[in-house]
Amino acid sequence: MFRQFTREQLAAHAEIVTAARGHETVVDRTFSLPRRLYAATVALYLGFVLTLGIGFGNPEMAIPVAISVLFVLAAFGVPALWTRIGPDDASLPLSWGRFAGEGIMTLTGRVAARDAVAQVLVLPVLIVLWATAVLVITALV
Repeated sequence: MFRQFTREQLAAHAEIVTAARGHETVVDRTFSLPRRLYAATVALYLGFVLTLGIGFGNPEMAIPVAISVLFVLAAFGVPALWTRIGPDDASLPLSWGRFAGEGIMTLTGRVAARDAVAQVLVLPVLIVLWATAVLVITALV
């Protein structure tokens, strides 16, 4: 019913387990981008919500705008907290100077800092421009 192991097999298993304990997994939870880039993204998304909230200026919009602001803050705040939990490791977000000098390594190769900034901020900027266009069209019609 039960398999019997020899002393040699048990000793080999003990060596494998002991060797495996010596290798710890290093996890980088910093997302490899400078904090300024995340702050700019949050500011642009909040700018979108506040542009529409203030632009339409209806008191009934206060609660939906407040909920949207909380969602944006939670969407970026929870991952920001997540980067600080877990095992203590030496991984820190890239400094702006290092990011500007070295760029960032992606799956398809190294990308210059200006290209990475454009890739990260293009959607939030377009969303803010879209909100501005909605307000301009609403004002003209």
